[in-house]
Amino acid sequence: MKDCSIASRPPEDHGPVDRSAASDTRARNRWAALQAARLAGVALVILGILITQGIWGFERDQGRVVGYAIIIAGLIDLFVLPQVLARRWRTPK
Repeated sequence: MKDCSIASRPPEDHGPVDRSAASDTRARNRWAALQAARLAGVALVILGILITQGIWGFERDQGRVVGYAIIIAGLIDLFVLPQVLARRWRTPK
């Protein structure tokens, strides 16, 4: 008879685990780096918007170019950088 387990509780015997504690730590650190890159991208976009609106930093006309450059850098940081890092860190098949 098969052992029925509750959905919120994993089965008690997972068999041999092939991942070491070091690889788990490395995976957690990489996940944290991806999240930090995304968060930094959002912060740069918000900062760029504040600068382009003249709310923070520069005069409105002077800050437009700087603000738009920061927005573009933030969007790259938000969408492109995490994918590049994930591709670089992907486990080979």
